[in-house]
Amino acid sequence: MRLGNASKRLRRQLPKSIIYFVWGIREHRRKLIYSGKTHYCPICQSYVRILLPVGNPPRQNALCPVCRSQERHRLDWIFLRTMTDLFDKSIKRLLHVAPEKFFIPRFIRIKNIHYTSADLIDAYAMLRLDLTNIPVCKDSYDVIYCSHVLEHIQNDVGAITELYRVLRPGGWALLQVPITAERTIEDPNIVSPEERERVFGQKDHVRRCGLDYIERIQAAGFMAEIVTAAEIINDDGFQKLGITKDRYIFYCKKLQEVA
Repeated sequence: MRLGNASKRLRRQLPKSIIYFVWGIREHRRKLIYSGKTHYCPICQSYVRILLPVGNPPRQNALCPVCRSQERHRLDWIFLRTMTDLFDKSIKRLLHVAPEKFFIPRFIRIKNIHYTSADLIDAYAMLRLDLTNIPVCKDSYDVIYCSHVLEHIQNDVGAITELYRVLRPGGWALLQVPITAERTIEDPNIVSPEERERVFGQKDHVRRCGLDYIERIQAAGFMAEIVTAAEIINDDGFQKLGITKDRYIFYCKKLQEVA
């Protein structure tokens, strides 16, 4: 255990460029190992013969063996590339909350992006923050990507309000939550990890979200819409990409202020 902690501390002291270079080498090695034609990951642009199981209980054909992305990440990436202006070469300030490791170097490589990663505990993140009290000025970001975070936060309304505050008018956000119920359920009296796992599906979740969760996002001021996976991917692509049709995007915009 001590050796593991020492290894983590050493990695944190290395320049990020070296860390990303090592990650790239590992991905290249996995591309060779898992090379095939059955599946495709749009994030690492890998053609692979299998997608791996992940989750509890395990979901089959879910995990990219090269970059370790899951279904939701691949759907989000396709949406970002095909249905937003993130790649249109105009300058944008991007806030990436709870940054997924495989996304970081890819966002950084977009030349028009001024990138900021943020997390409460992740030592790799550029900004240490509590999402209910973001230490930046209002209207600081053009784009926010926050995936599978809000279901962990007791005061999620406060967090959504803060995300709205720091997004500039005319900006947009992807505020993703796992949809695991017909309607959102929560109980602040459920505090033990065991009971949270039983009721909410994971020890560190404080609610199960339904599609009605978008109403909380809208209540904070966002003009938000639900985009279905079928609107992004054609029928032939689901199996190849390892994405199921019961996936959704919460696409949220902050309207321009009227003078």
